[in-house]
Amino acid sequence: MATELTRAQLGLACGITASAGFVDGVGFIHLGGYFVSFMSGNSTRAGADLAEGDLLGWAKAIGLVAAFVFGVILASLVTFRQGPSIARTGRPTPQLQAIWLSATILTLAAVCGMLPAAEVMVPPLIAASMGAVNSTFTRGGEVSVGLTYMTGSLVKAGQLFAARLRGVRQTGWLRYAALWTAIALGSIAGAMSYLVAGLTALWVAVVILGSCALLVWGRRRFGVR
Repeated sequence: MATELTRAQLGLACGITASAGFVDGVGFIHLGGYFVSFMSGNSTRAGADLAEGDLLGWAKAIGLVAAFVFGVILASLVTFRQGPSIARTGRPTPQLQAIWLSATILTLAAVCGMLPAAEVMVPPLIAASMGAVNSTFTRGGEVSVGLTYMTGSLVKAGQLFAARLRGVRQTGWLRYAALWTAIALGSIAGAMSYLVAGLTALWVAVVILGSCALLVWGRRRFGVR
């Protein structure tokens, strides 16, 4: 839960969420109204496309959903395999592993975006990257903080703000509001960057995710929490 994150963890979550918003802004314009990190939107779009008889649009939306789920599965398998022996081997933590995996897939997408013959692979690779990064914050093998979808965060923010209005002395709603702000600003930056630089803009998100990974590694390396 976002309310249980430390300031450092919240900063990391906001950085990753901003990168998710960035690539979703890029992908939304590039694909003409489909999402690469927000699968509820794609599920609705798939239903609407099918109702209208647009089988190509339906396939595009379902394909993105499948790629996203594949990324989730891949990250879950990688982090589960790495987890039990971390203390003995000093290998990356599951959190770091999930970010590196996501950044690697996103890098591959950025490279494909520079090659006309491979451009068709960009959307599914981005979606898989966004699925993988959602394994960054887990508890008991399940996601504890959603990083690429904000509906739950907005509900929590509203509930906690209502509690604040009732006189409950807490500021937990601000953490959820910060996550929403990160994805909103990221999407604006991504959309504007795509209009200027096309798919080359994906390298910005690669740098953001890579920086998040280095930050996690540095904190663990030097014992900073």
